[in-house]
Amino acid sequence: MIELKFVAQKPNGELVTGNIAAGTYSEGKKQIKGIVEKHKLKLKSIEKKVTFIYKIKKGNEIPTKGEQRAFSKDEVVQALTKMGYQVISVNKYLFEWDPKPPQQEILSFVKISAELLEQKLPYSEIMTLLVNDLENKTLRETLKQINNELKKGSDSQTTFLKHERVFGKFTAYMLGLAAKSGNMTEIYKATAKFLERRMQFSKDLRSALITPAITMFVLFLAVLFYVGYIFPETAKLFLKFDIPLPPLTAATLDISDFLINQWFIVVLFTFVPPIILIWWNSTPKGKLFFSRVIMKMPIIGGLVHKTNIEVFCRVFYTLYSGSAESIEPIRIAAEATDNAYFEQQIKKVAIPMMIRKGAGISESFAAAKIFTDTAISRFHSGEETGTIKNTALQLANYYESETVFRLKNVIEMIQVFIAMVIMVVMIGLTLVSAETATINPSVR
Repeated sequence: MIELKFVAQKPNGELVTGNIAAGTYSEGKKQIKGIVEKHKLKLKSIEKKVTFIYKIKKGNEIPTKGEQRAFSKDEVVQALTKMGYQVISVNKYLFEWDPKPPQQEILSFVKISAELLEQKLPYSEIMTLLVNDLENKTLRETLKQINNELKKGSDSQTTFLKHERVFGKFTAYMLGLAAKSGNMTEIYKATAKFLERRMQFSKDLRSALITPAITMFVLFLAVLFYVGYIFPETAKLFLKFDIPLPPLTAATLDISDFLINQWFIVVLFTFVPPIILIWWNSTPKGKLFFSRVIMKMPIIGGLVHKTNIEVFCRVFYTLYSGSAESIEPIRIAAEATDNAYFEQQIKKVAIPMMIRKGAGISESFAAAKIFTDTAISRFHSGEETGTIKNTALQLANYYESETVFRLKNVIEMIQVFIAMVIMVVMIGLTLVSAETATINPSVR
């Protein structure tokens, strides 16, 4: 989140200033232009809050260095001078880069906060402690801004959501909600559990899908290089002397000739499809398509599907407080799954049924066709007995246990499969290479 300050002029010549926060400079500039046009102002300047490095001293003390975020150098100099310091130098960072903090850093912050809240430590003290101890610059500066705004009496939910680029939409929502709720510790613990599960599942999914895919792709490139470049250098020596080639060697050489002569087609079909798929996945339609397809994939699809249900149920349990207030928890829980198709079915099928037709939770979830029969049956029982909140927690724990166990087996199975593929490829290359040793030049 960046901060921008703008100066504009009224029709009567009076100057006005304003501050806004935005995810990017372009977003902020767009917001400022909207404000200027709405109030019929003339924009004079836009300044971005950046980091300055200063060197100061007081009296005969040793000069010290520090950092301060401000809109201009003069602003830093004036502030330090008012505090009684002699300013030696103030320079702006030449290349300021604030990457998004790693998920592990955010999880650590949430877990530590939950533990300290459980020990009844005041929230303001927790924030001060963490601001001083955190190593990640982006997260440290973000928490510093949040702490300052909360001390000024700003709404906690609005304050955290301003920094959703750092925390993620769901985490920012939950942390903002926690400060307003009467159960802050519970929400922080639930958020930590959610982040922990999502990180673990992402790690396991990489082991099950992404890592093997990269391994196979690199293996494919290695085989292409061997067949297209290394092998022909040896095999064509026999052709110069009109020596008949064995069948495997001849077939491999034909493939090599094709790869060399049609290299453009090979490159096209090797690199273009992955690029197109990655681009399409970044679009709303592509993300929706892949979100649906991944839940229907053999073996891994069921695990992804049940993990989405687990995340939904865990978040729903944390936020749900009664049937009259069920819509917002359902919407937030759907967004927390980070699956576009799951989210769409909840928002466009389940929630409209509940609002317009007055349908129950289990009936609406069944119509969305994204929950298993087991989940629908349990939600139905929970509705009848008035224990739907506890039912959601039971489902979350059940699917967590099942997916963790099954995913480990899937990863082991995929690793064995990859090892077998590599073994077959290596045996094939060895046979082709060894076959050349059987070539017996005729003596004339």
